[in-house]
Order: sequence, then structure tokens, then C-alpha cells
Amino acid sequence: MVENGTYQYKRIAVKIGSNVLTRRDGTLDVTRMSALVDQVAELYKAGVEVVLVSSGAVASGRSELKPLKKLDSVDQRQLFSAVGQAKLINRYYELFREHGITVGQVLTTKESFSTRRHYLNQRNCMRVMLENGVIPIVNENDTISVTELMFTDNDELSGMIASMMDMQALIILSNIDGIYNGSPAQPGTSVIRTVERGKDLSDYIQTEKSGFGRGGMLTKSTIARKVADEGITVIIANGKKENILLDLLCHPDTTVCTRFLPASAEVSSVKKWIAHSEGFAKGELHLNRQAVEAVRGSKATSILPVGVTRVAGDFEKDDIVRIMDEQGQQIGVGRVSADSAEAVLLVGRHGQKPLVHYDYLYLE
Repeated sequence: MVENGTYQYKRIAVKIGSNVLTRRDGTLDVTRMSALVDQVAELYKAGVEVVLVSSGAVASGRSELKPLKKLDSVDQRQLFSAVGQAKLINRYYELFREHGITVGQVLTTKESFSTRRHYLNQRNCMRVMLENGVIPIVNENDTISVTELMFTDNDELSGMIASMMDMQALIILSNIDGIYNGSPAQPGTSVIRTVERGKDLSDYIQTEKSGFGRGGMLTKSTIARKVADEGITVIIANGKKENILLDLLCHPDTTVCTRFLPASAEVSSVKKWIAHSEGFAKGELHLNRQAVEAVRGSKATSILPVGVTRVAGDFEKDDIVRIMDEQGQQIGVGRVSADSAEAVLLVGRHGQKPLVHYDYLYLE
């Protein structure tokens, strides 16, 4: 066994994608799952804290059922995942038990991140599990998630979990080695090994979605960028390669993957939550040019009513709102300190308290 000091990180989130756990016919690849469990168990025994975000419920249920009639995609997803999630967690339970490790199931929905209270409840639940030596296995609760409230996919969920749990690294396991500098099928293309802050990858990324998953490389890179900006290293690697997890942590320089370098500045817990809350925004604050320049400047600046030109939408105090510039482009999100009716009355007024305090403002 490797001593703890040899591993690069002590706290990691590992996201295992559908394409890693699924065979060509759409059923669960138990051999691959077992190999990944062996690796996680080795890390666990060396003192590394691991949270698993695992897809595979739909694949797990697909082989179990022959639906009586043709189902639409939402019905199919709900049916397969309801049966498959039970099978999937049971499989993990048995595989980890062989190593003497207990696992626990965390099923979540995007709405569970929408209020600070729910967010902190989830975080506390997973902290208690980790403190008691239990590995949390997280998945979206597909049985109750409706399309518009779904995570883009489990990449988005894993980013939120890594951020919420203050992980040092998020490892996204896919079925390719990383992000390529061209089409992987073309000769002469290679994996981009490191991505620095501010580097634009959109020219390189293929927009096709992967076979069984909802998210493609574009989603992965967008989420990776956001999480890395919060000070967490993000690694995209091939989950079908033997010993990939151990190699990533023991031999980072020689293991092929795409690594997003983290920002060095600390980001507060509240800001991390707000950074991932754009999907729950209830309204908009439109700023004038001076206010945009002020909040984007080097000094920490709150959004004051005097710099707001327009309020849109219907929101309550403490809801998340989008922050817009003069052209109507979004520049960030923040937690608003007044409801929409009060905010409308404050527009353009001097000498008022901030509508969005700097501590509750996330700029893109």
C-alpha cells in the first residue's frame, strides 16, 4: 500500500461517467465497476477522503426490464433509474464490503442546491458520513427530476459536490483520455495536458454528446473551468484504463489526462454556492457602466442601488439574481438583499445599503 504522503491529494471527488460503466448494449459493466472500487478502496485505506459521484442507474435498470409499451424518454429514464439505482447501490455496497468499507447513498436534485439551507444540510450529511468512514455515493435522483430542473449531467453535479465539500481535486472519468487539440479520430492530434486559467478551449472541443451520457466535452470543460476557478484542480481522464485513479494520484506527470490548473486565491463557501446557483436565478439587476466598472475593478465592491438602472423578474429577499451590464449581457450572479418590489423603489437612489453585498456576489 502507498503511504498517504505519496498521494498528491488527501480529499477528492471522483465522477464515474455512464460511458465508463456501460457496455455497448447499454447494460452495466460490472468488471469495470469492480476495478474502480478496488482503486478507491486502496486510496481510502491510505487515508484519502473520497466522494463518488456515479452515473449508471439507467444502464443498470435497462438490462432488468422489457417495458410493456413504448415509453417516451422521461418515462423511460424514470423507470430504468428507479429500478437501476437500487441495483447500482447494492452492487457498490457488495463490492466495497469485500474491502471492509461501508458506503452510503446520497440522491440529490438540482433544487436541493437552490437554497443555502438545503445546501448546508446536504454538506453536513456528507461530512458526517466522511467523519464516520463512510464513502458517499452520489447520483441525481432521476425518478423525480424533471427535464428543466435536471443537472446538465453528473459532470455539473460533481462540480457542485467538489465545491461544496472543499475537495482538493475533482477527477472526471470519461471514456477518452482528455480534451484533444482536434478530433481524436484524426492522426496527429494529442491530449491537451494542462489548461491554464483563461485559456479558451472552444475551438478544440467536439460538440457531439457521448453515447449514454447527457453531457459532452463542452459541458465538462465549462464545469472544469468554473471549479478550477474556485481553487480545485480538475482532471479529465479515461476511466476504462487500468489503475487510472492510482496512476493519476501517484504518477501525475506521466499519466495522460487533461488537468485544469486551480486558481490560487481562496473562495468563500458562500461564494462557491452562489457560483453554482445561476440555474436558480429568479430575476435580474441591470447596472450602468460605472457600476459595472466598479464591481469589475480590483477593489471589492458591492452593488449599490445608485448603480442599478432596472430590475427585472419577481424575487424574494435572499434569492439569487443575475447581474447584467448595459448591453443586457450577464456578468455574474448574486444574492439580493431586498425583494423585487423594494428593489424597484431603490433603483438609482444614493445613500442606500447594497442590493448585493460583495460577499454574496460571484462575477464570471
